[in-house]
Amino acid sequence: MSLGGFAQTAESASDTQRAYSQYFLEAMVQRQKGNNDAAFDLLRHCLELNPEASEAYYYLAQYYAALKDADRFLAYVKRAAELAPGNRTYMETLAQAYIRNQDFASAIPVIEELYEQNKEQEGLLETLFQLHQQVGDYASAVAVLDKLEQIDGKSERLSLAKSEMFTQMGNKKAAVAEMESLAKQYPNDQNYLAMYGETLMMNGQVKKALAVYDRVLAEDPDNSRVLMLLRTYHQSQEHAEIADSLTERLLLSPNVEQGDKIYLLRQEIAASEQAGDSTRVLNLFRKMLAVPHPDANMAVLYAGYMSAKQMPKDSIRQVLDRVLEIAPENGSARLQLVGYAWEDDNMDKVIDLCREARLYNPDEMAFYYYQGMAYYRRDSLDAALSAFQNGIGVINEDSDPTIVSDFYAVMGDILHQKGLAEEAFAAYDSCLQWKEDNIGCLNNYAYYLSEMALYDNKMASRLGEAEQMSYKTVKAEPKNATYLDTYAWILFMEERYAEAKIYIDQALQNLNDSVGNAVIIEHAGDIYAQNKDIDRALEFWDRAQQQGSESPVLIRKIKLKKYLKE
Repeated sequence: MSLGGFAQTAESASDTQRAYSQYFLEAMVQRQKGNNDAAFDLLRHCLELNPEASEAYYYLAQYYAALKDADRFLAYVKRAAELAPGNRTYMETLAQAYIRNQDFASAIPVIEELYEQNKEQEGLLETLFQLHQQVGDYASAVAVLDKLEQIDGKSERLSLAKSEMFTQMGNKKAAVAEMESLAKQYPNDQNYLAMYGETLMMNGQVKKALAVYDRVLAEDPDNSRVLMLLRTYHQSQEHAEIADSLTERLLLSPNVEQGDKIYLLRQEIAASEQAGDSTRVLNLFRKMLAVPHPDANMAVLYAGYMSAKQMPKDSIRQVLDRVLEIAPENGSARLQLVGYAWEDDNMDKVIDLCREARLYNPDEMAFYYYQGMAYYRRDSLDAALSAFQNGIGVINEDSDPTIVSDFYAVMGDILHQKGLAEEAFAAYDSCLQWKEDNIGCLNNYAYYLSEMALYDNKMASRLGEAEQMSYKTVKAEPKNATYLDTYAWILFMEERYAEAKIYIDQALQNLNDSVGNAVIIEHAGDIYAQNKDIDRALEFWDRAQQQGSESPVLIRKIKLKKYLKE
């Protein structure tokens, strides 16, 4: 080729590179603007201009990933890494792609190359170890652990991992030797000696393992690891008495972690269930509570086990009392005691328990609720209102809407009984904001609105609202006499007498022996009177009087034989 030809070729290559640079820069601009279609087309044109452009492959790979084209994504990332193996971003992306595809064998050389480029990234060795394990190349996994050991020194974690790898390879001798080496390097750490014994046991060298266990216990009689290992061994040999003795020793030891004790108890419970005898488990719990400074959590588990076994509540109550002696801040135990006292209708006990709970668990709404309800049941309205108002002070966005709703509902009832109508209605509004289908609140709110409308013309405008609330209760519980009566009475107040008669008849059909029946029966008389059936009305009014109605106009209605508002 002539010199002119070379010059022309060089000039053409230069023009192509210049064009490539312009298109690539524009692709990045469009990508930054979010114009991905344009960027995608520009990048593809870049590869037409320069098929060796690693960066174009890499960015196109990102678009193929977004398009869910996994094959092209991998192919383009792989090509980018081949063209620029020194680019860590490309290599890391390729390794991650292989790992996501569970192609661990392909990921290994990529990770190895990354580590060779920067040996300060120790985490890459950890990844390599995991990958070699995944493909079953335990020898390579051990080689990686050797590198980590050279960097960090011998440690429990690395020695255990190496021993496990040797075991996987069937090299029992090396597995044991690894743990023996660790124990010798740290002769004052009995736990490492215990691990050595455990490895001996796992690899069939039982006598040597037991001898090692004896050495550990001679120095550290309460070594929980060895005691657990010995218990497992004696269970496997069906040495029941020895295994049971070790179980008890572990459960009563203050050196054993709570998680280990729970593990042991679960095993004992499973065994007792299989045998159909809970005596041993109950005895173990009793002994655990009899030690100095017992663990409150074990006492809670004891009470839970007794509940599961449906043991007498008095027995469970004694254990829960013991929990509070050990840990008076234990809210769950106290709440269970509150539940028992509530079931026994012991409101004084409920109040006392909740008063104490508020000292230790001031943010637990349930205690304010039960205390307020207990005072309410005792007709101590001011004390009940105070408890509920204090409880509202601990409400937050995570509070149980049902409990908060009930707080406000009962507050509304109390405020109404105290003659504070506006405050009561505000409480009901708050109740329904937390739980719009609080049926009890809807009924009382609707009824009290209708009562006020009887004497206050301004309240008559709210009868429609009261009717809507009351109708929800009837739909929810169509056989509830109280709700049916409320709805019938509101219809009566709206002078819809025929409709009111339909619902009061249903209320009468669903009456029980409640002391509140006199009100419903008197309402029936009023509704029948306005439906021009005065004889039936008189029958109902007489029944209401016999049942102790406190209505101030009932006698006059009977005497005058007509409905009277007041």
